Amino acid sequence: MLDPRLFRSELDQVQQQLQRRNFQFDAAAYQALEDRRKDIQVKTQELQNERNTRSKAIGQAKAKGEDIQPLLDQVADLGDQLKAAETELDEIQARLNTLMEGIPNILDASVPAGKSDEDNLEISRWGEPRQFDFAPKDHVDLGEPLGMNFELGAKIASARFVVLSGKLATLQRAIIQLMLDTHINEHGYQETYVPFLANADSLRGTGQLPKFEADLFTVKNDPTFYLIPTAEVPVTNIVRDVIVDAKQMPLKFVCHSPCFRSEAGAYGSDVRGMIRQHQFEKVELVQIVTPEQSDQAHEELTQHAENILKKLNLPYRKVLLCAGDTGFSSSKTYDLEVWLPGQQKYREISSCSNFKDFQARRLQARWRNPETGKPELVHTLNGSGLAAGRTLIAIMENYQNQDGSITVPEALRAYMGGIDTIR
Repeated sequence: MLDPRLFRSELDQVQQQLQRRNFQFDAAAYQALEDRRKDIQVKTQELQNERNTRSKAIGQAKAKGEDIQPLLDQVADLGDQLKAAETELDEIQARLNTLMEGIPNILDASVPAGKSDEDNLEISRWGEPRQFDFAPKDHVDLGEPLGMNFELGAKIASARFVVLSGKLATLQRAIIQLMLDTHINEHGYQETYVPFLANADSLRGTGQLPKFEADLFTVKNDPTFYLIPTAEVPVTNIVRDVIVDAKQMPLKFVCHSPCFRSEAGAYGSDVRGMIRQHQFEKVELVQIVTPEQSDQAHEELTQHAENILKKLNLPYRKVLLCAGDTGFSSSKTYDLEVWLPGQQKYREISSCSNFKDFQARRLQARWRNPETGKPELVHTLNGSGLAAGRTLIAIMENYQNQDGSITVPEALRAYMGGIDTIR
């Protein structure tokens, strides 16, 4: 959520910034609500002051033995007026809050203009795509003989689910373990285990609610719970309503979890294979930092995700998302896109975002500035380090052999009992 003070003092500038996202902010509607809020707030304060003054007069009259009934009648009428004014003020504030919750974050000045992923800015590339002396297959054709079963996933649940068996299941587990060990032992993150269900306050705090409710799975017998779409939600909520000690910052968490998404807006896209699933595994990186640490932390977190791709020797590129492609809560996002020979294109495998104080304001996540002694909003960041399923298919496609077997990357063999090939 954006700072309400920006709308009161810099409304035109906010409107211009939101237009960068192609977000049409109804400034007139906001201003009408804000003007009414001010009027009712002034009226409420005046009625409160008048009631207090008359209550004091009643006390003085009573002490003198005077008839106080006329004064009591006046206070009763004031009470009704005050209650009506307070009710209207609450209703207007609720409408303002709803309006504010639907407004995306202000973009960082470095975010390029653009309307879609076609306008994203490539920052760098690492590794050279392998040149095959045979026609490379995609992960579906490779996976079916090796234990990747989409029909069984659909039978057990529905489309966009998969069952992994044998060494493919072991390979995914090995990928996850490599990621966790690297982020904990080399990058200094604290491993965290969290609930896979979250309440509405948690999802509202990180920005999934109310805007993206259609993309969430709820629990039928208790719709106040949602299956988490990413570990970002429960991990970032660790600091909800907390004032963090400055000496503890930056806080760095790594968490492996399943993720559940209805993919409500993805009908007809990526229906083949494991690219877009209702359930998938991810290792999430979350940092809670001071505003001064924010920009550097974003670069560092992104490098941590990149290091996994380098360890696995997977060619990738780093892109800076343009204004029209940057997520609702993010101020600036880097995507890491891994090369998939089966598709002959780069596909997203990690999204690393700096939310600045957007989530923190919703969460009331703060730190105490030692220079002022006052609590201030933290900055929150997160990124996939990495998406395990997409890493699995990237390994399958980049390390495939002509006979359909998969060479196990060197970095993973110790996690697979020394196995060097999956057949």
